[in-house]
Amino acid sequence: MNSSSSKTTLTDISRHQTGAFHKDVLTGLQSNPKYLESKYFYDTTGDQLFKELMNCTEYYLTDCELEIFSKKTAELSAAVTDDDNSFDLIELGAGDALKSTYLLNYLLEQKVDFNYLPIDISSNVISNLTSNLPETLPNLQIMGLNGEYFEMLNKATASSSRRKAVLFLGSNIGNMPISAVLEFCKELRKHLSAGDKVLMGMDLKKNPKTILAAYNDKGGITKKFNLNLLERINRELHADFDINQFDHYAMYDPETGSCKSYLISLVDQVVHINERAYINFLKDEHIYMEISQKFTLSQIEQIARDTGFKPLRHFFDSKEWFVDTIWQAS
Repeated sequence: MNSSSSKTTLTDISRHQTGAFHKDVLTGLQSNPKYLESKYFYDTTGDQLFKELMNCTEYYLTDCELEIFSKKTAELSAAVTDDDNSFDLIELGAGDALKSTYLLNYLLEQKVDFNYLPIDISSNVISNLTSNLPETLPNLQIMGLNGEYFEMLNKATASSSRRKAVLFLGSNIGNMPISAVLEFCKELRKHLSAGDKVLMGMDLKKNPKTILAAYNDKGGITKKFNLNLLERINRELHADFDINQFDHYAMYDPETGSCKSYLISLVDQVVHINERAYINFLKDEHIYMEISQKFTLSQIEQIARDTGFKPLRHFFDSKEWFVDTIWQAS
């Protein structure tokens, strides 16, 4: 790719994803306790519901990080670029690229030589990005990658020998327990070279009521977002979940910083999947759906050091509820 023309490439592995989805759903629902993997929230309907959730008054995370990207764009740009002024900008879980577009536009205005490689498990997301972003940002060099983070990161890092900067925004890193956060960051470091950078969005510990409200909004969008995964299983795996027989429950532990979401079975019931498997639910039995981990600054810096990175700088919103932290691969 070069700076004179726009090029769009889409890697689609939807068939592989369907098989993995079926396997992961059965594994989770046949476990004790039951669970579902939050990465499967994001089909077309889930993407739309998450956009609605981001517009909720209670859901502060998006506004906080958007403030950072819109008001501190130049500083973020300086933090991810180096003297060579040539690099690949890789975004894990790109979504609608609402926040990163501020950075992309600024880099283009500064005539920085870079390629943008968004990665997302949602084929709908990648299709939209690769179609729409070149219209909004005509000189953007974009290669969309649809699939699992590290599988697609392999493709992204193999696409050129240039320095890499990885964006992982929205506190997506918080969708893992701390032990998994450490393993994820270690794996991320393995895919990078010394000197490569990571810009990580992380939600900070704050008033517990503020945090809990963000995952239990009055409008019930979080509930719809969680229940949509059961509807997706119905649609794609030919299951027969009765959505009305499940309710959403969220809780936050201020000591550990873990905010967790569950679906609760309201009755004894049996759910069939593909007519070949059935899942028994007891009344009040839960399905563990998602964790949203909150962090302290000292914890964030320790995670960086423990996983092969050097923490360089923190960018905060005006309330200091959220941080975008810059790490460099050691």
